[in-house]
Parts: sequence; structure tokens; C-alpha cells
Amino acid sequence: MKKKRVGIFGGTFDPVHAGHVALTHSFLNSRLIDSLLVLLTPEAPHKQGQDKTSFDDRLAMLHLALDEIENVNLSTIEQQLPSPSFTLQTIEYLQNTYPNTLFYLCMGEDSLVHFHKWHKYREILKRVDLIVAERPGYNRHSVSTEILESVIIVDHQPVKVSSTNVRLGLQEGLYGIDKETEVPESVRRYIDEKGLYR
Repeated sequence: MKKKRVGIFGGTFDPVHAGHVALTHSFLNSRLIDSLLVLLTPEAPHKQGQDKTSFDDRLAMLHLALDEIENVNLSTIEQQLPSPSFTLQTIEYLQNTYPNTLFYLCMGEDSLVHFHKWHKYREILKRVDLIVAERPGYNRHSVSTEILESVIIVDHQPVKVSSTNVRLGLQEGLYGIDKETEVPESVRRYIDEKGLYR
């Protein structure tokens, strides 16, 4: 039986922005995967102790941004798994739960250059290949051969935006003016209605 191919795209998405949406399309357009599983992380290990928007609000914004994209599924399984949300733990859970599925770990090239700092990254590489969206300005040659052997690069037109800049822009009243604070219209309305990041 042919295994279904599923990409795993995780993050805190605080908030989800146009860059995340663009990445989602690039992963799916690569034709390497049949669907994309977007995992909302309750608390990323490298962001522990940082203030963040509630899980429910971040999930609601993800639904607004991604629900209409075909072959995208949102998952909250990391909320049920032991904290902190290490990627290896999530991959092991998914592979054990869905043995007939071939999983890939999806990320932007900006994440790839720091991948060697991830918890038990070598164990991750033993379990999955990495689908990486190109991002100009990042030197892939700084990544070890050990990691690159498991990497599949896919075409991507990045959007210059980050969750940090969105939050800062909102706090400083720049939202709606500064292009670096770009988020989907439905998410912008939700942020305004809820008074988030003020």
C-alpha cells in the first residue's frame, strides 16, 4: 500500500502572518506531500517563559488564515503531549499513531541554519527528511553536510514579515501602515476585535 505523504509545519504562530501562509502554499506546491499538518505549539522549548497570546486565540487565527487552503489540516496534539513541545516527541507520536503515513518536517531556510541547535536533531533526521523553503540571505553552506543530506529544497517567494515585527508594530501603533506587519485580513479583524498585542 502506498503511504500517504504528510508535511509537518509547527510553530507558535503568534500571530500567524502572510509569511506563514506563503510557506504553506510553497510546501503544498512542491508536490512532495499530499497534505500539510500545521501544528500549533503551546510553548516552544526555545521560547519558554516568554509572554504569548492564549492558545485558543492563536488557534482561532490559524483557522481564519488557513482553513480555506486545500489539503491543510490544523492539529492541537502538542497540547496533549508532555511539555515542553520537543519536535522529536511530536514526530514519534505521529509515526506511532499513523504507521502508514510518511512524514516530512517542513521549515523555512531561516530555521534550517539553526537546526543543529534543536533538541536531539540527529534523532529527528533518523526519522524524517526535511522540506525546506528557500529564503534569500541565508547561507545554506553554513549547514553541516550531515543535515543537508536529509534536506529537500523547494521553491519559495518569501514575504518579508515576522511575528515579532507584527507584535511590535501593533504595540507601537504602526499596524496597517508598515508592510512588515502584514497579516491576512480575517486575522487583522480578529486581532482588532479582541484587542490583541496592544
